[in-house]
Amino acid sequence: MDQMEFANRAQAVRERLYRVAYPYLNSRSQAVDAVDEAVYQAFLKRNTLRDPALIETWLIRIVINVCLTELRRRKLVEVTDSLPEQAHEVIDHLPLREAIQHLEEDLRAVIVLRYFTGLTLDETAQTLRVPVGTVSSRQRRALALLRLELEEDAV
Repeated sequence: MDQMEFANRAQAVRERLYRVAYPYLNSRSQAVDAVDEAVYQAFLKRNTLRDPALIETWLIRIVINVCLTELRRRKLVEVTDSLPEQAHEVIDHLPLREAIQHLEEDLRAVIVLRYFTGLTLDETAQTLRVPVGTVSSRQRRALALLRLELEEDAV
């Protein structure tokens, strides 16, 4: 895949990539940075993509990996940083966003891909490299956990 074709196809899915990154990072600027980083990493490795038709799935997987790396980095910073007066970004504390953050990673990935990016069960399974049945059961489990947590918050 040449540079122009890659740039055009990456630009076409940029909004969907952002919708994947934002629920992970809860920050618009960090989600944009994650998408930029993922597109850059993909650009460098574009010749390793076997099937150009799967570029969107490939980019989504890279965005998820970039977001997970950022979350691990954040946890490391929180553990090692002991300055109490350090400013922290104000995070929007919507109950749903908070509940999604409490889900296990495999469940959160399904919810983000299905409901924030609009992928089908098949596309989600392909992106996560798991069977469709696994996506379906993870979705049911995640929705049940979200329902429980949101009901607790409402009481």
